[in-house]
Amino acid sequence: MSELLEVSTQHCRVERDGPVVTLTMDRPEARNALSPDMLVGLADGFDYIDATPDVRVAILTGAGGHFSAGADLKAMAKPSEDERVRTRMTDSPGIHWKALLRDYRLSKPLIAAVEGYAVAGGTEMLQGTDIRIGAETAIFGVWEARRGLFPLGGSAVRLPRQIPYTRAMDILLTARPVTAHEALELGLISRVVPEGHALTVARAVADQVAQNGPLSCMGILRAWREAECVPDSEAMQIQDKIGWEVFASEDAQEGPRAFAEKRKPVFRGK
Repeated sequence: MSELLEVSTQHCRVERDGPVVTLTMDRPEARNALSPDMLVGLADGFDYIDATPDVRVAILTGAGGHFSAGADLKAMAKPSEDERVRTRMTDSPGIHWKALLRDYRLSKPLIAAVEGYAVAGGTEMLQGTDIRIGAETAIFGVWEARRGLFPLGGSAVRLPRQIPYTRAMDILLTARPVTAHEALELGLISRVVPEGHALTVARAVADQVAQNGPLSCMGILRAWREAECVPDSEAMQIQDKIGWEVFASEDAQEGPRAFAEKRKPVFRGK
């Protein structure tokens, strides 16, 4: 049974069910466009996930049939009615980049469950997730150039690194909609599922991830991120250092032992 966590805000529900935390952008009347309340809920939710050892994996999704339509400039300029949100926005000037996963990545796997629109800031945030499930009717795109703006969420740099360069520029410079099937073909998302089933499939994937060794999963993410932009010889040294740390853990002894004893392993993240 899910528990609503105190880090939740008016526009972002943060719920925990066992080892899985789900963050739901909850402003459906505006297609979950970003607001100060949403940004603070996301950033504080990410902090909770990273700081809580027995949380193994997280899901990011949106309410009301959409992921997120990006920033709401009017809402962003209006102070929140929540004192905690106002304080966090004042005291943490970079909190919006953290919420958008631009200058911050979770240490644990983050799965996106996308229905409807995931455009502008929605697609920018998507690029900070690790596994991406899209409904067959989902729409993606980075539309800032259409309005004479710039994708400050990182897409000008990050999108060409995640999908082929010319395809990325096609998306960025035309500011056109991208269907779920095209996004799958490009590798922007990993699976396409029937409309209305993105969150269900994401939860099933999260349960699979949660059964694995948490140090293994975090080590894989860490190795990729630390070695992404270095030569292979240096990258292998980085991954080996992380890998041997995992092999030295108690979990690395528990996994083979459980296999030999024909039972499920009990990983403790140690």
